[in-house]
Order: sequence, then C-alpha cells, then structure tokens
Amino acid sequence: MDLAFSPEETAFRDEVRAFIAENYPAHLRGKQDEGEELGREDMLAWHRILAKKGWAAPAWPKEYGGTGWTATQRYIFSEESAKAETIPPLPFGINMVGPVIYTFGTPEQKAKHLPGILSGDVWWCQGYSEPGAGSDLASLRTRAERVTEDGKDYYIVNGQKTWTTLAQHADWGFFLVRTDPGAKMQEGISFLLIDMKSPGITVKPIITLGGEHEVNEVWLDNVKVPVENRVYEENKGWTCAKFLLAHERTGIAGVARSKRGIEKLKAIAKAEQDGTGQSLLANPFFRRKVAELETDLTALEFTELRTLAGEASGKGPGPESSLLKVKGTEIQQRITELVLEAAGNYAAPYFRALPEASNEYAIGPDFAHRAAPTYFNMRKTSIYGGSNEIQRNIIAKMVLGL
Repeated sequence: MDLAFSPEETAFRDEVRAFIAENYPAHLRGKQDEGEELGREDMLAWHRILAKKGWAAPAWPKEYGGTGWTATQRYIFSEESAKAETIPPLPFGINMVGPVIYTFGTPEQKAKHLPGILSGDVWWCQGYSEPGAGSDLASLRTRAERVTEDGKDYYIVNGQKTWTTLAQHADWGFFLVRTDPGAKMQEGISFLLIDMKSPGITVKPIITLGGEHEVNEVWLDNVKVPVENRVYEENKGWTCAKFLLAHERTGIAGVARSKRGIEKLKAIAKAEQDGTGQSLLANPFFRRKVAELETDLTALEFTELRTLAGEASGKGPGPESSLLKVKGTEIQQRITELVLEAAGNYAAPYFRALPEASNEYAIGPDFAHRAAPTYFNMRKTSIYGGSNEIQRNIIAKMVLGL
C-alpha cells in the first residue's frame, strides 16, 4: 500500500485546508471553544456551506450529487475536517437514509428526498430502537397495518421508538415497522419514510447523564403514512436496515477525529502534572496508555484505508464495518477515559441547571469542565449502530465462519 500522496492529491489537500480556513463559520468555532450547546441552525450551518460547494456527500454517486472523489480524496477530506474540528453533516440523512433511497428507492422517492438531504434543508432522524428491541432489533413491535381510504393506500402505524437522536429537530424520519406480525422475526418488517409533523407523533425528551437533550422517545399513535413512502418491497425492510447499518458502522469508527482527540489528549497530558510534579506524559504509566492507544488507532486506520479502497473498487461495506465499529468506539471511549484521568478531581460534573454565571465556580484547567459530560456521552458509542457484542457475533459468523 503506497501511503504517499501524489502531487494532485497534495494540491487537493491544500484546497480543502484553505476552503475550511476561509469558510468555516466563526460563530461555530466560538461556541465549540466555549463548549456551548449547539442549536438546530448551528448544526446545519457547515452542512449548507459544504452543499453549496458540492462537498456535502463525498461518498454519494456523482449522479445523485456526490463529489466523484477517489477513496484517497475522501480520506484527505475526512482528515482535514477532523484537524479543523469542523461539525460534520448530520449522519442520518447523508450517511444513512440517503444511500438507502438512492439504492432501493423509486425514482419519485429519489426526486422528492435526495435534494433536501443533500442541501441540509431537511433534517432526518432514525426510528430503529425500541424498548426491548435495541441490539435485538429484529424483535421490534411497532406495527403498520395497511388500509385503503378514498382509493388511496396507507399504513396506520402504532408503537414506540426510543433513543431517537435529535428527533426534536427532525422534519422526517425513517422507521422500521412490522407489517406482517405472523412472519419470522427478520421477515415481515418494512422501511417507511414518515413526516415527523404527521398527526399522532409525539416526541418526548430523554436527558442524558451529561445533561444534554440529545435523544428522545417517539410515540406513534395511529399515524397515517402513504404506502408510497415505503422504500423497497413490503416485508423486505430488513434488507434496507442491514444496508443502512453497514454504512452507519463504517462512519461510527471516526478514525480521523480520534486522531485529533489523541493530539489534544497529548497536549493536555504534557501540560498537566502528576503527584510527583512531572508532566503526565512523562509518567511512564500514563505514557504507556497513550502509546497503546496510538498503536491501536494506527492499526484501525489501515483497516479503514483497506475498506475505502474496497469501496472505490465497487465493493460495498461488509463485515469489516463491524470491525471498524467495535475498535473505533472502544478507542473513542478510551480517549475520554484518559482525558478524565488527566483532569482528576477537577473533572467532577457541575450542575448544568445552575445559572450560566455559575461557570465561575468551575475550578481547574479549562478542559476539565467538559471531561465528565463528554465521558458520559461517549458511553453510548459501543451500543448504538448495533452493540459491540452483536458486532462480534457478526464477525465470528461472516469472517471466521463460526
């Protein structure tokens, strides 16, 4: 594998770096530096700038608005975005439902939904997990019964979804529903696109340990969904679900952003002192933990590069996406654990409910006040997108043949 960039690729890297430096919104940078909570428009701002440039969907086919970049260019773009700590486009549209629609959708569905996903004008959420059907997703119980009214076919959807990320902002959602309750678990499931403004949808917040309103419960009470909003065949939605999850898991690995996370961790460890008065990075025990983390991340990066090369040759993500997901999320969690260790007692969570002025009571280094909330939030990464235990089962079956 040749890891040296060609002159053309180096020029592309410089172009990406310059574009980010010149166009990334200053107000976003300020909020990120201060650790402020980002609103809906904040999260969409960079996506819309990328969309105008034609860079919002690097992995999409060019015919649907993708960039036409090589695997190396996509890697460079990911690296430069991570180094600049840009807010990535929300994955639910670009990385998840978009590929499902352009792969399995009808021409009408592509024309209706892909432009809004690409531009960032339509916010999507994911309706997969349910109480009692998380890692065991095929046991979902949300039901969709088919009816005909005034000569038009609909599904009447009833059920509950949980851990629905940022559903409070969503315009549309993609949902797995059971359309044949008598079929085997992974059969009888359909993939529906549902307008989140439909009567009968209720979104209730779930506040995380870090104090954020990031996830939700979504209740569906006799929600009427046109049959034309079903992607692919009735009762064959599991095909779409597996396809979507493979793309999601590849993205969850987050190699480029973990590299940036380790750089920041090392800077923190260099500045902080242990009990002997030396820097944490000079402490052999802490330094060993960082070195092991860097070694694991380098190995993961090579796996990601092989996966990108495979995709470039027309091979979709396979079981290697499970490998990326498992190792990538473990590394992300270990980074936050070491930041928490570096912060020590100063990382004790503060009360978010207190007035904003209460931040003056936060003591210790600047990075410490976000260490605990970030640590708490990252506990979820080994669960969402299919828990790591499930991914190990997939690897055992698909790779090892067990």
